Amino acid sequence: MHYQQAAIAVSARQAEPLSDALMEHGALSTAIEDAHAGTAQEQALFGEPGMPTEQVWQQSIIVALFDAEADIDTILAAAAADAHMAAPAYQLETVPEQDWVRLTQSQFDPIQISERLWITPSWHPMPQAPDIINLQLDPGLAFGTGSHPTTHLCLQWLDQHLHGGENLLDYGCGSGILTIAALKLGAGQASGVDIDPQAIRASRDNAAQNHVDARFYLPDDLPAGQFDVVVANILANPLRMLGDMLAARTRSGGQIVLSGILEEQLSELSDIYAQWFDLNPPLSDNGWVCISGRKK
Repeated sequence: MHYQQAAIAVSARQAEPLSDALMEHGALSTAIEDAHAGTAQEQALFGEPGMPTEQVWQQSIIVALFDAEADIDTILAAAAADAHMAAPAYQLETVPEQDWVRLTQSQFDPIQISERLWITPSWHPMPQAPDIINLQLDPGLAFGTGSHPTTHLCLQWLDQHLHGGENLLDYGCGSGILTIAALKLGAGQASGVDIDPQAIRASRDNAAQNHVDARFYLPDDLPAGQFDVVVANILANPLRMLGDMLAARTRSGGQIVLSGILEEQLSELSDIYAQWFDLNPPLSDNGWVCISGRKK
């Protein structure tokens, strides 16, 4: 048995209504993706406290899955009529039936961050050695499985610079991976913040899976106070806007770690954060950089 998969180019205004209508008319699943993914025009979706959150890409692709016998033209015409639009063009491909769970799991192997720090999905045996620190983390809805260079850079910094007992804030925690890693590496307390309630739920589940007592908050719920270490692995644009807040959350003499920054954005971000921090030489990995420094 096989399936049919249609890739349908739509605008931001059309994406969600047409996606919902396709499900009503027999699509097995739909997903909305960035039409420019993997190019210089790729658009990151984010929001910050007090700012509207972008919900969909301006130019989107709906990827819709249908069974082998489905009449795609008829379904698309009916769905487009429900969405009050003309039936758009689409590209069709055949998708063979597979063991999707096994296929997905095969794409995620254990990741070694340093000599002692590993990230291991739950279906893999944990590395065995006396000094191994293992983060058990499965791919999920929230960002952050440890495979991206920005996450690697932050984990490597934590592995090298946490000495034990620190109070850490992970702003933009995603899956909670950095918060959890900090506690396993000896931090005394660690709190994660994210604008996405799904990320908060996923982070709490991951913390429970790793048997650590981490705290996770939406931005407006984070209690007042300062931290020994503040980590923000997000994107350059929110880092530009959040400088005052992140600096205020870092105690005098405390440290900041910033990632999600492309090499060409390094100079501008360094100039912004040099107002509050004595910066160290940046770390880099595959075109991404990590800035760190100590508060003046």
